[in-house]
Amino acid sequence: MKITWQFLFAHPAHFLALGFGSGLSPKAPGTVGTIASIPIWLWLAEQPLLFQSSFLAATFFIGIYFCDKTGKDLGVQDHGAIVWDEFVGFWLTMMFAPAGFLWLLVGFCLFRLFDIWKPWPINYLDKHVHGGLGVMLDDVLAGVFAGLLLYLVSIFVTF
Repeated sequence: MKITWQFLFAHPAHFLALGFGSGLSPKAPGTVGTIASIPIWLWLAEQPLLFQSSFLAATFFIGIYFCDKTGKDLGVQDHGAIVWDEFVGFWLTMMFAPAGFLWLLVGFCLFRLFDIWKPWPINYLDKHVHGGLGVMLDDVLAGVFAGLLLYLVSIFVTF
């Protein structure tokens, strides 16, 4: 199904689930959506850890609704254009990262790797948990895996 700009603006949940329009990219919408989440991360990185954690929890739970509503309206549970899950998963990855552009780049690559590769148990959740929770959960777990690996790398590597 080709998603129109009219659909994007038809409901606030669509606008957010589709990553402010970044999910409409004809090529690699998950990657484009992750890129679109970077400016928000740059702002979020300047906030205290308690705020970051609260923000991530709120965006995760609200994202369940956004992604569920948009998936139902599209008739496809986890349509490729739904990228809010990439936003939240990437932000979670970056909570494990030291500050700096190179760490942002490494975090981006690791998150995309885990999000695309979907090793166990990410692939299990992707196949067996449905609705908005399923859309969000596999990317959040990819964010945890990528974040933990990023943290381990940061212990041994300095940029």
